[in-house]
Amino acid sequence: MITSPRINNVNFVSKKLKLGELRYNDKYMVVVFNEGIDVNFDNFGEITDIIKSQYGTRPFGFISNRINSYSIDLSDANKFNKMFPNVKAYAVVAHNSITERIFEIEERFFTFNRKSFRNIDDAIDWVEFTLSTSK
Repeated sequence: MITSPRINNVNFVSKKLKLGELRYNDKYMVVVFNEGIDVNFDNFGEITDIIKSQYGTRPFGFISNRINSYSIDLSDANKFNKMFPNVKAYAVVAHNSITERIFEIEERFFTFNRKSFRNIDDAIDWVEFTLSTSK
Protein backbone atom coordinates (compact mmCIF):
# COMPACT_ATOMS: atom_id res chain seq x y z
CA MET A 1 0.00 0.00 0.00
CA ILE A 2 1.19 3.49 -0.82
CA THR A 3 1.00 5.63 2.29
CA SER A 4 1.47 9.36 2.03
CA PRO A 5 -1.23 12.02 2.24
CA ARG A 6 0.53 13.74 -0.65
CA ILE A 7 -0.44 10.97 -3.05
CA ASN A 8 -3.66 9.77 -1.42
CA ASN A 9 -5.79 12.53 -2.91
CA VAL A 10 -7.99 13.32 -5.88
CA ASN A 11 -5.08 14.52 -8.01
CA PHE A 12 -3.83 10.94 -8.34
CA VAL A 13 -5.31 8.05 -10.27
CA SER A 14 -5.05 4.78 -8.36
CA LYS A 15 -4.88 1.36 -10.04
CA LYS A 16 -4.32 -2.20 -8.89
CA LEU A 17 -2.31 -4.08 -11.49
CA LYS A 18 -0.90 -7.60 -11.77
CA LEU A 19 2.51 -6.28 -10.71
CA GLY A 20 1.24 -4.18 -7.79
CA GLU A 21 -0.35 -0.88 -6.86
CA LEU A 22 0.13 2.26 -8.96
CA ARG A 23 -0.72 5.90 -8.35
CA TYR A 24 -0.01 8.62 -10.87
CA ASN A 25 -0.70 12.22 -11.74
CA ASP A 26 0.32 14.42 -14.66
CA LYS A 27 3.99 14.54 -13.54
CA TYR A 28 4.99 11.24 -11.93
CA MET A 29 3.92 7.82 -10.77
CA VAL A 30 4.43 5.86 -7.58
CA VAL A 31 4.43 2.08 -7.59
CA VAL A 32 4.52 -0.60 -4.91
CA PHE A 33 5.36 -3.90 -6.57
CA ASN A 34 3.86 -7.07 -5.09
CA GLU A 35 5.90 -9.30 -2.81
CA GLY A 36 8.05 -11.87 -4.61
CA ILE A 37 7.44 -10.85 -8.22
CA ASP A 38 10.10 -10.62 -10.91
CA VAL A 39 9.77 -7.33 -12.81
CA ASN A 40 10.86 -7.72 -16.42
CA PHE A 41 10.27 -5.96 -19.70
CA ASP A 42 7.56 -8.39 -20.80
CA ASN A 43 5.37 -8.23 -17.69
CA PHE A 44 5.78 -4.44 -17.39
CA GLY A 45 3.31 -3.97 -20.28
CA GLU A 46 0.39 -2.64 -18.22
CA ILE A 47 2.59 0.05 -16.71
CA THR A 48 4.20 0.80 -20.10
CA ASP A 49 0.73 1.40 -21.56
CA ILE A 50 -0.14 3.83 -18.75
CA ILE A 51 3.19 5.65 -19.11
CA LYS A 52 2.74 6.02 -22.88
CA SER A 53 -0.86 7.24 -22.60
CA GLN A 54 -0.29 9.48 -19.57
CA TYR A 55 3.08 11.05 -20.44
CA GLY A 56 3.77 10.32 -24.10
CA THR A 57 7.21 11.82 -24.73
CA ARG A 58 6.93 14.42 -21.93
CA PRO A 59 9.38 14.22 -19.01
CA PHE A 60 8.03 12.33 -16.01
CA GLY A 61 9.14 10.86 -12.71
CA PHE A 62 8.91 7.35 -11.31
CA ILE A 63 8.99 6.42 -7.62
CA SER A 64 9.38 2.81 -6.55
CA ASN A 65 8.28 2.49 -2.94
CA ARG A 66 10.05 -0.77 -2.09
CA ILE A 67 7.93 -1.95 0.79
CA ASN A 68 7.98 -5.52 -0.55
CA SER A 69 10.81 -7.75 -1.66
CA TYR A 70 10.91 -8.36 -5.42
CA SER A 71 13.46 -8.70 -8.20
CA ILE A 72 14.18 -6.79 -11.39
CA ASP A 73 15.55 -8.64 -14.40
CA LEU A 74 18.69 -6.59 -14.96
CA SER A 75 19.23 -8.18 -18.37
CA ASP A 76 16.21 -6.07 -19.46
CA ALA A 77 17.71 -2.80 -18.19
CA ASN A 78 18.80 -1.70 -21.67
CA LYS A 79 15.25 -2.21 -22.98
CA PHE A 80 13.86 -0.05 -20.17
CA ASN A 81 16.50 2.62 -20.79
CA LYS A 82 15.56 2.80 -24.48
CA MET A 83 11.79 2.61 -23.92
CA PHE A 84 11.66 5.43 -21.37
CA PRO A 85 14.19 8.14 -22.31
CA ASN A 86 11.81 10.73 -20.83
CA VAL A 87 12.22 9.48 -17.24
CA LYS A 88 13.91 12.50 -15.70
CA ALA A 89 13.73 11.38 -12.05
CA TYR A 90 13.66 7.80 -10.78
CA ALA A 91 13.45 7.55 -7.00
CA VAL A 92 13.62 4.42 -4.90
CA VAL A 93 12.32 4.39 -1.36
CA ALA A 94 14.57 1.88 0.42
CA HIS A 95 13.15 0.84 3.76
CA ASN A 96 16.24 -1.11 4.82
CA SER A 97 19.96 -1.43 4.12
CA ILE A 98 19.54 -4.52 1.90
CA THR A 99 17.31 -2.55 -0.46
CA GLU A 100 19.87 0.25 -0.53
CA ARG A 101 22.58 -2.22 -1.58
CA ILE A 102 20.32 -3.63 -4.30
CA PHE A 103 19.75 -0.07 -5.54
CA GLU A 104 23.53 0.41 -5.77
CA ILE A 105 23.86 -2.70 -7.94
CA GLU A 106 20.99 -1.59 -10.20
CA GLU A 107 22.71 1.79 -10.65
CA ARG A 108 25.24 0.10 -12.89
CA PHE A 109 22.57 -1.02 -15.35
CA PHE A 110 20.10 1.86 -15.62
CA THR A 111 20.82 5.22 -17.22
CA PHE A 112 17.95 7.09 -15.55
CA ASN A 113 18.67 9.94 -13.13
CA ARG A 114 18.22 7.77 -10.01
CA LYS A 115 18.38 8.44 -6.30
CA SER A 116 17.57 6.44 -3.16
CA PHE A 117 15.62 7.72 -0.16
CA ARG A 118 14.49 6.35 3.20
CA ASN A 119 10.96 7.82 3.08
CA ILE A 120 8.34 8.55 0.47
CA ASP A 121 8.04 12.28 1.17
CA ASP A 122 11.75 12.92 0.53
CA ALA A 123 11.45 10.94 -2.72
CA ILE A 124 8.43 13.00 -3.78
CA ASP A 125 10.25 16.26 -2.95
CA TRP A 126 13.24 15.24 -5.07
CA VAL A 127 11.14 14.07 -8.02
CA GLU A 128 9.02 17.24 -7.99
CA PHE A 129 12.12 19.45 -7.73
CA THR A 130 13.97 17.55 -10.47
CA LEU A 131 11.00 17.74 -12.82
CA SER A 132 10.56 21.47 -12.13
CA THR A 133 14.18 22.12 -13.17
CA SER A 134 14.22 19.64 -16.07
CA LYS A 135 13.79 20.70 -19.67
